[in-house]
Amino acid sequence: MQTQRDQSEDGPGSFSFQSPGLFAWVDTKLVSVASVCTVVVVVFGLIQVSFGAYSMTILESWESLFHPIQTAATGVVTGRVPVDTAVLEFPTFIESNAELVVWNIRLPRIILAVLVGMNLAVSGAIFQAVTRNEMASPFVLGVNNGAGVAILLTLVFFPTLADWLPISASIGGGLAFLVVYLIAWNGGTNPVRLVLAGVIVSAILGSVSNAMFFFTDQVGVIQNALAWLTGSITGTDWGQVQMAAPWTLLSVILALVGSRQLNILLLGEETASSLGMNVEITRFALSVIAIIAASASVAVGGIIGFVGLIVPHIARTIVGNDHKRLLVAAIFVGPALMMVADVIARLLLNPVQLPVGIITGIVGGIYFLYLMRKKRKLGEI
Repeated sequence: MQTQRDQSEDGPGSFSFQSPGLFAWVDTKLVSVASVCTVVVVVFGLIQVSFGAYSMTILESWESLFHPIQTAATGVVTGRVPVDTAVLEFPTFIESNAELVVWNIRLPRIILAVLVGMNLAVSGAIFQAVTRNEMASPFVLGVNNGAGVAILLTLVFFPTLADWLPISASIGGGLAFLVVYLIAWNGGTNPVRLVLAGVIVSAILGSVSNAMFFFTDQVGVIQNALAWLTGSITGTDWGQVQMAAPWTLLSVILALVGSRQLNILLLGEETASSLGMNVEITRFALSVIAIIAASASVAVGGIIGFVGLIVPHIARTIVGNDHKRLLVAAIFVGPALMMVADVIARLLLNPVQLPVGIITGIVGGIYFLYLMRKKRKLGEI
C-alpha cells in the first residue's frame, strides 16, 4: 500500500491509502486543472500571436501560424515531402514576411513563457516542501537574485560568455542557496531559519545587482541588464528556447522522481529520519533540482518574481499535498499564469510593452499579503 496525503479530502495532516497502480494517483481534479490550463495557454497564446509591432489582422496572424504547418502536413500526406524533411527543414515552409514574424518572433516568446512558467512552478513547489513553508519560493530564498547577479557579472565583465548564461545562472543560484543554507545551519536547519536567511541574502544580492550598473557605461549593456532585473521575455528567439528547454526537461523529470521524498519531508524531520531518510542530504539534493529549474528561468527571462510562490499554492489548493499530483498540476498552472501575465504585459499599455516581471510582481505581492493575513500569526511564516 502506498501512503498518500490528501488535504482536499481528509484535511491537512491526515492520510489516505490508495491502491498502487501506474495511474492511481491521477484523479478528476488533476485532469480538470490540466485541461483548463491547457485551454488557457492555447487561447492566450493565440491572443499573444495576434499582436505586435508588425501590422497584421488577427485572421492574418492565425493564418501565418497555421499555414506552414498545413503546407508541411499536406506534403507528407501526399507523399511529396518525406516526414524527416518536413520536421528537420520546417523553416523552408515559412514563406511570407508575416509568417516569418509569427514563427521567429512571436511564437518563441509564447513557448518561452511556457518553459519559464514550468521552471518557476517546479522550483517553488520543491522549495515549499523542503522548507515546509508555503511562502517559500526561489525568489524569497535568494536563488533568483543569486542567478541574476551571476548573469549580470557575465554580461558586464565577460560578455563573450553569454552563451553560457544557464550555467552561470545555476552557479550563482546555487551559491546563493548555499549561503542561505550556511546561515540557517545550527546543527541542522529548520524551515523558519531557511526562509529568514533567504530573505536576508536576497536583499543583499538585490543591492549587489544594482551596484553592477556603476561598472559599465555602455547603454546596451545597461538596457540588457535592466531587462534581466525586471524580468522580461520580450524579443526572445528560438536560441533562448533551445537554451531553456533541456534544463526544463531535466528539472521536471528529476522533480517528479523526487516527489516521494518531498512527501516524506512534509511529515517532519523526526518522522522522515525514522523512515530511514537522511534529511539534510535529501533536502539539499532536492534543492539542487529547484535551483536548476529557477536558474534556467532566470537565464532566459530574468528575475520574474512570485510565480514560484503563487503556482504551488494554487495547485495545492486544487489537488492536495501529494507531490506527484501537485507537481503535475503546477507544471500546467505555471505556464497558464505566465501566458496570462505576458498578454497583460503586452496589451495593458499597447503599443508600449511592460516587462512581464512587473505584472507578476504586482499580482504576487498582493497574493503574498493575502497569505500573510491568512496565517494571522507572524511566527507561522
